[in-house]
Amino acid sequence: MRGRCWRFGARRRNVVDMQGKLAAPPLAAVLGTASAVAAGRLAGEGPAGRLPLTADVLREEPSGNLFGLTQNVGMGWSPASLGGPQYVIVSTHGGLRSENGSPVALGYHTGHWEIGLLVRAAAETLRAAGAIPFAAYCSDPCDGRTQGTTGMFDSLPYRNDAAVVMRRLIRSLPTASGVMGVATCDKGLPATMLALAGCGELPGVIVPGGVTLPAVGAEDAGTVQSLGARFARDLVSLDYAATMGCRACGSAGGGCQFLGTAATSQVVAEGLGLALPHSALAPSGQPVWLELGARSAFALVRLHALGIPIKRILTQHALENAMLLHAAFGGSTNLLLHIPAIAHAAGLRPPTLDDWIRVNRATPRLVDALPNGPRGHPTVQVFMAGGVPEVMLHLRRMGLLHGDVLTATGDTLDATLDWWAASDRRREARARLAATAAVDPDAVIMGPDAARRAGLTSTVVFPVGNLAPEGAVIKATALDPSIVGDDQVYRHRGPARVFVDERDAIRAVKGATERPIRPGDVIVLIGTGPSGTGMQETAQITTALRYLPWGKQVALLTDGRFSGFSSGACVGHIGPEALHGGPIGRVQDDDMIEIVIDRGTLTGSVDMVGAAGQPLDPATCAALLAQREAHPGLAPHPALPADTRLWAALQRASGGTWAGCVYDVNRIVAALEAGLQPTKEVK
Repeated sequence: MRGRCWRFGARRRNVVDMQGKLAAPPLAAVLGTASAVAAGRLAGEGPAGRLPLTADVLREEPSGNLFGLTQNVGMGWSPASLGGPQYVIVSTHGGLRSENGSPVALGYHTGHWEIGLLVRAAAETLRAAGAIPFAAYCSDPCDGRTQGTTGMFDSLPYRNDAAVVMRRLIRSLPTASGVMGVATCDKGLPATMLALAGCGELPGVIVPGGVTLPAVGAEDAGTVQSLGARFARDLVSLDYAATMGCRACGSAGGGCQFLGTAATSQVVAEGLGLALPHSALAPSGQPVWLELGARSAFALVRLHALGIPIKRILTQHALENAMLLHAAFGGSTNLLLHIPAIAHAAGLRPPTLDDWIRVNRATPRLVDALPNGPRGHPTVQVFMAGGVPEVMLHLRRMGLLHGDVLTATGDTLDATLDWWAASDRRREARARLAATAAVDPDAVIMGPDAARRAGLTSTVVFPVGNLAPEGAVIKATALDPSIVGDDQVYRHRGPARVFVDERDAIRAVKGATERPIRPGDVIVLIGTGPSGTGMQETAQITTALRYLPWGKQVALLTDGRFSGFSSGACVGHIGPEALHGGPIGRVQDDDMIEIVIDRGTLTGSVDMVGAAGQPLDPATCAALLAQREAHPGLAPHPALPADTRLWAALQRASGGTWAGCVYDVNRIVAALEAGLQPTKEVK
């Protein structure tokens, strides 16, 4: 490596050695200089002017409110402009951008890279209206970045922690008259919705952070996640992988271009009425996206003026509307964790299994989007086809939607949809999609009859069986049509391939083990529930299977969860989890597994039907599962963080995954009191 000189304060070149380490700066650059000590002030003039205090204010107001005024002018706010209402904007903004948008410090993902622009636009609008905006930040991780790593152990627990932090930030401004939440991606946006749901007395608006543009002549951000598996199986060259991996993002900001958890969360935010009409899935950085900051600021002021708090928007009927949108879009199964959690935070009745089945039976998937097809339009095309309000028009015609609910506009949903149906905005968006992309909007968002003719079915099925006595989840609409019978039933019987570590499973998928995964196998990935890995998301395996020619012939069972991008016969959320006695933890290699998913009746089963390659009757299988010991390698992952173990224990005491992995304080306190009782008696 060529040596070079370091100078304190000078811009350095990116000089790295063979191990990827930067050359060591000299100690003098670390210790600092005398000139910096000699320069600068040791005291300064306080802000000019006077606080707008009265004798009654001084006598009656808490000292914190008075000190808050001092802090406001200390940060540069004019003392003459302290009388307006105060609004807090919480966001998941990450990274540090220069004035021209280039990175000074990277964020973790494109989803939070640009949303500071929305925060700025909203704040400027509020300030111009005479209000006082405050901005607070709680950035979020990237599920794509942590796939296959121990970073995934913090993904779902982050949601709870961030919601708590955001609520604490909101409550820490007790003078706030309203709250705005700006977020985009898989965990940050659900956390923000949970935070606002728990602040029901305040007016509030969610601003979805939009989507990344598709890149011309390149793979999307989901497809590139399978490059490693495709290269390992000699399906792509090194040059192709390096080029496609570089080109996947057509813009610097926004959630991924497919209808994964990030995009589904945006849809749900608008479906709940918390976000403005035609705001979910807007292309990040574009004018139609940037205006969301100002539009949402106006909406927040309007809600405050009309006296409409979040609790009047976030109702039981609004919750059902969001569930209908989830079904109609064919959304991520992760929302089966997030929607109940939002309900819990809002003090609503969380949806039951019967509620989910009823909603999904009511409507087929109406949206043709990545990753599930049949054509697979990127999310920006779904937005231009009309997005959430267009799908809602179809649901209203089907008699399913609750149109009398209030929304972030301050008006009813019916009034908003009446506006949308006749609006210039709708005409312009759909016409531009047809003219610019040569895509028929009605081929992206379909009516129910057209959807059924196109082969679209209902979204989720909840199979049960001797391996899933408490149930499981599969996104049935993501099953490849070629492996589903004419009767709309998927049937698969194959040998189990059991793994207690996702890394071993992906190596077998890539063909890097003595016994690689083959067509017909059933991958059984155990110990990946909350107590084993924080309920890690398994996307690198499902993405690899999607893009391997024979991958659709492989099924996957796990007590963990899946990425919203996942496709195929992927059964997750299997309960009980293996580490808490679930029979899935007693499956052995070459047990015969049978999976049946009926996309017509929305029923299914996941059963062990044989051992050592030999079929057995149900009673024998049940007896065998009951008498076996758990897999010898089953244990919490050695790298599981202590705070994730705590999260797992708290959510288990609160009802577990089927309750949304929430913190139910009453149940937790009761469990703690019951556990402490013997100690008290001894004393």
